[in-house]
Amino acid sequence: QVQLVETGGGLVQPGGSLRLSCAASVRLFVFNAMGWYRQAPGKQRELVADITSGSSVRYADSVKGRFTISSDNAKRTVYLQMNSLKPEDTAVYYCNAALQGADVNYWGQGTQVTVSS
Repeated sequence: QVQLVETGGGLVQPGGSLRLSCAASVRLFVFNAMGWYRQAPGKQRELVADITSGSSVRYADSVKGRFTISSDNAKRTVYLQMNSLKPEDTAVYYCNAALQGADVNYWGQGTQVTVSS
């Protein structure tokens, strides 16, 4: 059974940094892609960044130049380094993994990120 566990959220001041981690219970090569989504109160869940098995990455326009997604296959972990955080980055951040060869997506439980002074 696939499990994704996110850690690293918290409260940070504007301009600060956080690093989110998503640890998978299986090797990352079973996924086509892994990514980070976020959902703010009253808003739809949106893609923040994702990384494919071929290491291609893409970012939402709102986070380009500030956030970096990366993966460590040995640790079965995907990271989201978030710099220059803004209040509008406040949301619950979810890890997502798309299984290869099947239309199946897995989600983590979410981790709260709050950017406030």
